Amino acid sequence: MCYTEIMEEYRRTKTTVSLLNYHFVFCPRYRRKIFRNQAVDERFKELVRQICKEHDFKIVAMETDKDHCYLFLNVPPTYSPADIMAKVKGGTSRILRDEFDFLSALPSLWTRSYFVSTAGDVSLQTIKRYVENQRTR
Repeated sequence: MCYTEIMEEYRRTKTTVSLLNYHFVFCPRYRRKIFRNQAVDERFKELVRQICKEHDFKIVAMETDKDHCYLFLNVPPTYSPADIMAKVKGGTSRILRDEFDFLSALPSLWTRSYFVSTAGDVSLQTIKRYVENQRTR
């Protein structure tokens, strides 16, 4: 499945139809350039993939630069952006600090802050179609 298909794929449950795509950008504490270390970079991405699989987050894009990470995720409606960041940051921080000695001295790996923005748009036509489909149920 390509990125565009993931971004436009509506999630359906018994009670909801949703399309939630979020852009996240977050940084290590003190803007440490942890992703220059290829082993840290690869392990971080592996951990994020595991966390996303566990919580049914679909990764549209994931990039790291020397001192920040960019995630573009498609998520179910049961998770807020704060929940998502808590899962990703919390799930990676402890393991990375345990596995890499030079990170263990940090009180926490990530800053508490992050950037989040929604992505994608729903056309008026899509909303009308949804409302009309509700009438036929």
